[in-house]
Amino acid sequence: MSVNIVHTPFVIDGVRLGSANAGIKPGNTRHDLTVIELAEGSTCAAAFTRNAFCAAPVVVAREHLAHHVARYLLINSGNANAGTGDGGLLAAKRSCTALADLRAGLIEAVLPFSTGVIGEPLPVERLEKALPAACEALSESGWDQAARAIMTTDTVHKIASVRMDIDGREIRVTGMAKGSGMIHPDMATMLAYVATDAAIPQAALDALVPELVADSFNCITVDGDTSTNDACVLMATGRSPAAVMTADGIHPALREGLQAVFDSLAQQIIRDGEGATKFITIDVEGGESVEACRQVAFTIAHSPLVKTAFFASDPNWGRILAAVGRAGLPDLDISRIEIDLDDVAIVRDGGRDAGYTEAAGARVMAQSEITIRVRLCRGAHQCRVWTTDLSYDYVKINAEYRT
Repeated sequence: MSVNIVHTPFVIDGVRLGSANAGIKPGNTRHDLTVIELAEGSTCAAAFTRNAFCAAPVVVAREHLAHHVARYLLINSGNANAGTGDGGLLAAKRSCTALADLRAGLIEAVLPFSTGVIGEPLPVERLEKALPAACEALSESGWDQAARAIMTTDTVHKIASVRMDIDGREIRVTGMAKGSGMIHPDMATMLAYVATDAAIPQAALDALVPELVADSFNCITVDGDTSTNDACVLMATGRSPAAVMTADGIHPALREGLQAVFDSLAQQIIRDGEGATKFITIDVEGGESVEACRQVAFTIAHSPLVKTAFFASDPNWGRILAAVGRAGLPDLDISRIEIDLDDVAIVRDGGRDAGYTEAAGARVMAQSEITIRVRLCRGAHQCRVWTTDLSYDYVKINAEYRT
């Protein structure tokens, strides 16, 4: 099936979104509070950060999701409510209570999410005051506004949609994400919310989320920093009449559509990486395991020397070679390793390819999108990672983040 991703969100029957300005970050005049409402009968699954200092809303959302059916998601930007101790937990629970009271629902049916500055108390009073406006704004067409409301250092909002037919019946998938810095795999380093009108049973959804995350949000890195607040939520309303469960599990067409949305959102995060000027794909092939391939790919992706060379458009290929060599693979036979920059062979037989020229390398490095391809020639496994260069602006953005 050919999946056609669009960035104008399709309405998902059974999902409504509303946003408002709570002034959570002092001086902020844009919307920073979002409510997502799920129709009764929906299923919901999520993956969360594995950072030991996980934020209070992550703790509460995990607890609620483990024991109750989610009906509402409550998201604020401008404050992470992380590193806030018991007070942060009370604030997260209080925000859930405020929304449950407004919607005559269970507190445990609300999943809280926060993003922003770490270590500052969440101004719950501001959130509570703005909640009625966010609820009044609930609409099936609220995706664009919500995608903007969850942004922090993002320069653009991130949306992906796809629709497909299964036996003549349409299924839709729409997702939004935020993320620009503090991006590194350990679940999914950002916030992401994807919804479909397909009918997916809870057990199938629970199994599906980590699979979708593994090949998308866990394949991106900007700076090697894993956030305290990462969350990725997949919601299924069951409003489409299409039969999506087969004897072997999720229908392949739906799985492909969902993966396409996850991949698109992950790539949009990298394209909007803080200060990024280059979109870099790292393909590692011929490993003895996927994990070994990822080890090499992320060693390259996290190297400041590699990333700054890309920013300078400097074909200093020795930095890539060195990163492969220090990735920690045992018994690495360097004579068999092949490294390419797009269509330019740079490493063969343990050293520079005989046909390589500085001009050819410089041509590729001047591009805004570049692929590094490493062939280890020691197995049948492979992986793909997306990353950015490292620019002056990355330092400036993060040096001034709290000001």
